Amino acid sequence: MPAIGAVRQVALSAGRDLDATLAFWRGVLGMSVHARYDPPGIAFIMAGGVRLLFADGVPPGTVYLDIIGLEAFHSEAKAAGIPFTAPPALVHRDTEGQFGPAGESEWMAFLKDPAGNTIGLVERLAPERD
Repeated sequence: MPAIGAVRQVALSAGRDLDATLAFWRGVLGMSVHARYDPPGIAFIMAGGVRLLFADGVPPGTVYLDIIGLEAFHSEAKAAGIPFTAPPALVHRDTEGQFGPAGESEWMAFLKDPAGNTIGLVERLAPERD
């Protein structure tokens, strides 16, 4: 059996307008383009140690990103006219520590980029913070 390691890359749709999709990821999420190749019209953004590949012809996907200050980000982005498909909500109380430190709560909010990719923003909060 091979030894499978960490996730290296995730492919997401660029839609028909790579510039608009990248502008959203830069302007709304504050992420910078790591590399872009024209032709063929693909780009990469680094999310931690994982490459996000944006290309036309790839179906829209879903990616979950860690965030600190989810509630504040949601308020600011919503005030700026960024539509969310779901506001911040408690999705899991990790009482047993299955996904991180025991006792933390996991909150998520969801939005879409111009290419139709779903972005889940995830914040884990210690019991006294939620």
